[in-house]
Amino acid sequence: MKITRRTFIKAIAAATAASASPLAFAADTIKIGYVSPQTGPLAPFGEADKWVIDQMAEFFKNGIDVGGKNYAVQILLKDSQSNPNRAGEVANDLILNDEVALVLTAGTPETANPVSDACELNEVPCISSVVPWQPWFFGRKGDPAKGFDWTYHMFWGLEDVIANFINGWDSLDTNKRIGGLFPNDGDGNAWGDKELGFPKPLAAKGYQLTDPGRFQNGTQDFSAQIAAFKRDNVEIVTGVVIPPDAKTFLTQAKQQGFKPKAVTLGKALLFPSAIEALGDLGDGLSTEVWWSPYHPFNSSLSKASAADLAKSYESSTGKQWTQPIGFAHALFELAADALKRSKSLEPADIRDAIVSTQLETIVGPVKWGGEGPFKNVSKTPLVLGQWKKGSKHPYELFIVNNNEAGNIPTNGKLELM
Repeated sequence: MKITRRTFIKAIAAATAASASPLAFAADTIKIGYVSPQTGPLAPFGEADKWVIDQMAEFFKNGIDVGGKNYAVQILLKDSQSNPNRAGEVANDLILNDEVALVLTAGTPETANPVSDACELNEVPCISSVVPWQPWFFGRKGDPAKGFDWTYHMFWGLEDVIANFINGWDSLDTNKRIGGLFPNDGDGNAWGDKELGFPKPLAAKGYQLTDPGRFQNGTQDFSAQIAAFKRDNVEIVTGVVIPPDAKTFLTQAKQQGFKPKAVTLGKALLFPSAIEALGDLGDGLSTEVWWSPYHPFNSSLSKASAADLAKSYESSTGKQWTQPIGFAHALFELAADALKRSKSLEPADIRDAIVSTQLETIVGPVKWGGEGPFKNVSKTPLVLGQWKKGSKHPYELFIVNNNEAGNIPTNGKLELM
């Protein structure tokens, strides 16, 4: 038998536990670990997780049959605290101490990448999401010829967000001069990368990019970026920033008399809470939309539509629907499907079941092993949205361009700010 770091550590742990208590482990329970940012600047990505996990308790109340045996299901939620080091620590804790059978993770490279790395190192199956596939794959130094053995990802890529943003901007009357806000983190370095990110596609479409350089998340002064944008007569601002930085930038831009015709940002503008915090500055901002009540997909677990899921969230929490709901739900769809098809609870059997996944989920079809850019990546659809004053909520997210995913209907048109 191949002796790995994980099997060695588990053997020691098992021997210690056996000497301490014969009842240390519940043999009839499957533990699923879930790591996301519950606190810190990335917390909006994990806002709906506890609600989704509460729903899963109902779906899994009768357990799951794996290899002809029924197991109870226990879901262990861990907070990455929006910190990559913490994300890796809690992932190792789930693997080595809780002995989870499977790890799920979502919420930017700062959480998903270190969790995926811990699973790959310890040979534990992992499904991740809510990171464009390039910063997830290349940010982990993935080899296109080999891929990864234990970690599998579902989300869209930079090529999709770039196409959606350009499709929207092409419909507006602008001078095609764009200012980029790319922070010094996994997303920012990928989005601003001269080969993989925005610069090449923008130039090919006749757009002129002003990139003032990387900045640290949480910066309190965007004067240098605003000055560069004003100098180059920028009419469109794009980038990928955390919600607090978007508020700081937009507030200072207004104070300093910089009025772009369009602001299309990734990450920061995904969430109703972030838009509400902006007040009037939020009106007309645009962003990518990875999931919404308008998406024409259904859950393989509950059979509920995307609209049903969003409505259920709003009625039970009193909060406005938010995009990560769909992907948190879909991660559990994929976990349940893989476990039901697995021959046993052995890590390799669960991993092999994940590899052979072909599932229609609440976020669209998921399939690994050949149709994505790499064997470890399954792409999901992406459209463009714009925040406008709403009837039910102060601001509502409308689908304003679906050129890249025609099966997702639009219900608005991109307008100048």
